[in-house]
Amino acid sequence: ADIYFLFSGLIGRSWAMVFAAGGFKVKLYDIAQQQLTSALENIRKQMKELEESGFLKGTLSAEQQLALISICTDLKAAVEGATFIQECTPENLELKKKIFGQLDLIVGDNVILSSSTSCLLPSKLFTGLKHVKQCIVSHPVNPPYFVPLVEIVPHPETDPSTTERTHALMKKIGQSPVKLNREIEGFVLNRLQYAVISEAWRLVGEGVISPTDLDLVMSDGLGMRYAFIGPLETMHLNAEGISNYCERYREGMRLVLNTFGPVPEFSGEIEQKINQAMSEKIPVVPKVLDARRKWRDECLTGLAKLKKQMKSD
Repeated sequence: ADIYFLFSGLIGRSWAMVFAAGGFKVKLYDIAQQQLTSALENIRKQMKELEESGFLKGTLSAEQQLALISICTDLKAAVEGATFIQECTPENLELKKKIFGQLDLIVGDNVILSSSTSCLLPSKLFTGLKHVKQCIVSHPVNPPYFVPLVEIVPHPETDPSTTERTHALMKKIGQSPVKLNREIEGFVLNRLQYAVISEAWRLVGEGVISPTDLDLVMSDGLGMRYAFIGPLETMHLNAEGISNYCERYREGMRLVLNTFGPVPEFSGEIEQKINQAMSEKIPVVPKVLDARRKWRDECLTGLAKLKKQMKSD
């Protein structure tokens, strides 16, 4: 039987739910039994809520999905029979290397070793491992249950079949995998995100626009489009194809881009200004932040449902 195994913790729990929704057996591994027990409780609660609101993924009921998830504090036992291992420990290079070092000693030649890292390069994580051909990064987007993108990033020595199998698996569980042909700092999602953050920071810093209005430009402007099509297709449709767009806007784009400032420090006065505006809107209190995150996830759930519907129409 196919058994997928992960680490508990926020991302681990989300992954477990996504895999279980896809009908796969999941083992959650962690060192502390208490961690695992509370992870299961948490998953049960979330699944029940999703089922009640009609947003549970997959064709199985919450109970059926929960039955697919088991827990385990023994690494050797957890790995047994696994065909795919998704590591979800905190973003700490030494810790991750230690885990992959341990896994390297006990896994066979057909299991895929996958990391959820959002910024550590495969060459830093997997170099020197005996099973490096089976290693890959599968970077989800938070929260993975509602945001389907997964960036698949190979190590220079990753076997192409590892990439293919990971891609196929992610599709099978309903995610939207993209393949990077080689590793690059920040992968692709964060490179795009940082480009936007960087210009947002400069515009607010230069007093062009307020922080809350800046966010509106994205949420009620660009973001509306980008929820369904990317920047390249946007260009294609905003003129008579890409070449026509470049012909029309090449000069203007270069002119504007040449006025962009240097990379911001993300500290000091501008940080205080943005912090003040954001804190007025959403006070930095756990209860308030959590309520806003819950609202964000409900919005994402609704959007995911709409996107699915639009696709099937």
